[in-house]
Amino acid sequence: MTVRRKTKSVNTILSIFENRQEALSVVDLVEELKEDMNKTTVYRILERLENEGTIHSFTGTTGLKWYAKCHQCSSHQHYDTHPHFECKECGKVECLEINISIPEISNRNIQSADVILKGQCADCMS
Repeated sequence: MTVRRKTKSVNTILSIFENRQEALSVVDLVEELKEDMNKTTVYRILERLENEGTIHSFTGTTGLKWYAKCHQCSSHQHYDTHPHFECKECGKVECLEINISIPEISNRNIQSADVILKGQCADCMS
């Protein structure tokens, strides 16, 4: 899971994922980093980190791409087949530590699956 060259921009994005538990939308990342790097650089680094197994992506309910930190993934295999939870009130999206299995379907090669559960997070329920 190591990055070949850790530039300042790569380190900036890595620190964001190390310091947060929730997933981040690409729009939020670009907005947060607009003073440090341009949108193209953000997209390029996200793609690189995903290819290296450092982060994973999934499509949220509004069609936005979201990113979250990987656990035990590599550049050869992502093991992050887990559901994500989206709070309908505050918009927070987080990985759920629940293992799910994607069924094998004859005559199909499933390469990815996005499972999004929606509702109220603990903060919004209280």
